[in-house]
Amino acid sequence: MTNPHGSWIWYELMTPDAQASRAFYEGVIGWRIDAQSMAPGGAEYRILHAPDGDIGGMLTLDAAMLAGGAKAGWLGYIGVEDVDASVAQLMAAGGSVHVPPTDIPGVGRFAMVADPQGVVFYVMRGFSAESSTAYARFGEGHVSWNELQTSDADAGFVFYSNVFGWERAGGMPMPWGEYSFLRCKDAGDAMDSVWGAMMPREKLEHPVGWTYYFRVPDIEAAHATVKELGGTPQSDPMEVPGGDRVFHATDPQGALFGLVAPK
Repeated sequence: MTNPHGSWIWYELMTPDAQASRAFYEGVIGWRIDAQSMAPGGAEYRILHAPDGDIGGMLTLDAAMLAGGAKAGWLGYIGVEDVDASVAQLMAAGGSVHVPPTDIPGVGRFAMVADPQGVVFYVMRGFSAESSTAYARFGEGHVSWNELQTSDADAGFVFYSNVFGWERAGGMPMPWGEYSFLRCKDAGDAMDSVWGAMMPREKLEHPVGWTYYFRVPDIEAAHATVKELGGTPQSDPMEVPGGDRVFHATDPQGALFGLVAPK
């Protein structure tokens, strides 16, 4: 893995119904999703293929996972130079570990962790010599933006900055707090180095977490397709700075995601 430390390198959908999720996301985003699991053994894991490369995977939640409290949702993987060292560092910074550092033969070493505010994500060091292109700002079918809503934005930034070297790259005021743009350390001053943002959650009852925005060619068509295929848009499409249009939605299994397209 040649992506810099602190880069987003993979995205994962956890779902209790793989075939229903496959039909939904292929229809809404245009991915090709494997019909059969590619994972050896008992776990069911399918790869999400964008037109020009793989962007993530789909993990089927089995009965034991569901009984243990697992729910449908999207998680992201942050690439690190050393998984064990990063896990130790994030624990010292107030984070927690859900799955300890573990090897996936031929794939990489990973751990499932959470920040001090309880937001869950993965850290990973891939074994491949190729760079991940799962995040691509303007790549159709790729993640185009990574956005964190948190219960303590100041403490959250300190955590992510210390562990992953992230930097603020400006921001804009929102009624409920600053929307701070984020980039990796030493990425330069250009706005195209910005890959996402963080902000306080708008309301206390809102859950904390990362939301990942997938790029589609037509936001109105995607909005209609989400509804047609059983998902629930959280709003109408709206324009954001830079000219793109976005909206949040939940899929039929309840996983939250975002869609983005040119104006």
